[in-house]
Amino acid sequence: MADSVGRQVDSINHATEEDEKKQEIIRAKGEGKELTKEEKQRLRKEKKQHKKNKKDDRGPPEKEKEKASVPAPSKPATQSPAHKAAPVPVNASASESPVAAEKPAKSKAELRAERRARQDSERASKPGKKEVGQQSTSSKPKATPSELQPVVKRLPEHVQVDDPAALKKLAKKLERQQVPLRSDYGYKVSLFSHLHQYSRKNPPTQQISIPVTAIHPSIVRLGLQYSQGIIAGSNARSVALLHAFKQVIQDYSTPPNEELSRDLVNKLSPYISFLSQCRPLSASMGNAIKYIKKEISNIPNQCKEEEAKRRLQECIDSYINEKIILASQAISKYAIEKISDGDVILVYGCSSLVNHILCEAFEKQRKFRVIVVDSRPRLEGREALRRLVKKGIRCTYVLISALSYILPEVSKVFLGAHALLANGYVMSRVGTSQIALVAKAYNVPVLVCCETYKFCERVQTDSFVSNELDDPDDLIVTRNGKTHLENWQTVKSLGLLNLVYDVTPPDFVDLVITDLGMIPCTSVPVVLRVKNVDQ
Repeated sequence: MADSVGRQVDSINHATEEDEKKQEIIRAKGEGKELTKEEKQRLRKEKKQHKKNKKDDRGPPEKEKEKASVPAPSKPATQSPAHKAAPVPVNASASESPVAAEKPAKSKAELRAERRARQDSERASKPGKKEVGQQSTSSKPKATPSELQPVVKRLPEHVQVDDPAALKKLAKKLERQQVPLRSDYGYKVSLFSHLHQYSRKNPPTQQISIPVTAIHPSIVRLGLQYSQGIIAGSNARSVALLHAFKQVIQDYSTPPNEELSRDLVNKLSPYISFLSQCRPLSASMGNAIKYIKKEISNIPNQCKEEEAKRRLQECIDSYINEKIILASQAISKYAIEKISDGDVILVYGCSSLVNHILCEAFEKQRKFRVIVVDSRPRLEGREALRRLVKKGIRCTYVLISALSYILPEVSKVFLGAHALLANGYVMSRVGTSQIALVAKAYNVPVLVCCETYKFCERVQTDSFVSNELDDPDDLIVTRNGKTHLENWQTVKSLGLLNLVYDVTPPDFVDLVITDLGMIPCTSVPVVLRVKNVDQ
């Protein structure tokens, strides 16, 4: 006991000596005297010790906290009176109250951690309270997100031919709209059994009774032209559709107790179903139909019928002018910049836009040569060859089987497009993907010319899920009066596949020339987003 008291007294004396030395150093510093090396070291030590004491005052170390959290063993109630009576003289700065000794002050970091933990616990308890409140208000159990939003979207009708339930539903819909259901033709390849396959020998118009049908005559004529291949190509089909709708609007009269904005949209539905039975709608036609329906729904109720019809016809004319005619002129302006004197340009099939670009470039005195690549069974390149030769452009005509032999002398490839998909894939006439692939192997730049009204939000990476099957009889060749596949339908193990489109990956396309400028394939989502904002 005496030893401990002596040690405490010595420490107090040592502390008082240190304080006196410190005061002397501070006084000497204040008088401007130069401090010795030892005094400087002592002053630095004092500062460090002072900082350490401040940290200790803020809170005990972690180990001491853990020890403090463990309850100390209870001391015996009886203590010697000498122990109680022995006062220990300590410095005022070192002495602490009994309350502070038992509960040390918490640091800011600890308080912050406790506050954060409290907030997290309150936040976690809130969803539980909400669920309890919802269960009390509604007896039905809450549906999971997977039940609310199915992963697979509803498939379009033209890719569900192998589903009996979908076919039955389609038949009921067409019967309600007084539209004939067209039956499939011939044996289909199993990989494409989900797609329609029609024959030109059985047109949809032969099942229509003209006095009874609700379909407008201009739509019947247009559907027959589609099914027989008289009107082909995305631009030609879209323009013909819009002109037919102009005629429908001109002959339309609003029934009593009906609104034009609602009744006219209902009138167009069976027309669109009939055209789909004649031939599946293209992406450009789908966008044109959406535009017309939007314009019809925007007509105010108080607008007179003649005024509304005039507005709709003006909207259709402006759509054709802006989206097709002016767009082709803008694309020609951009594309001609890519054509130099001495170029050998390869084209495939008969794209009206590509033909327009080449004719414009020739009129502007650009000197180039064109190689027209063609393929069976349509042989559309013959029409492109006829138009270019008529303008005086030097041309070479080859089939797609000779592509690898002709490509070494080609400097650029210009291709048209049926549609440009949201993932950057180019949907075009079957064979386009093969041409782009071989051109990539020969390091020949591939330029795709496409109007922005052909951009669609559909995503596709292959030609199997969504495509169009043309008449398989087109593949039959008759030479010298002999037809080798004359009765192919009777052979159950034989199926003729006449695909119309394929998709080209964006890796094989160097540039897409649009009416908005020259962009990469990956910028299609940006264009779609801008179009949606404008609309």
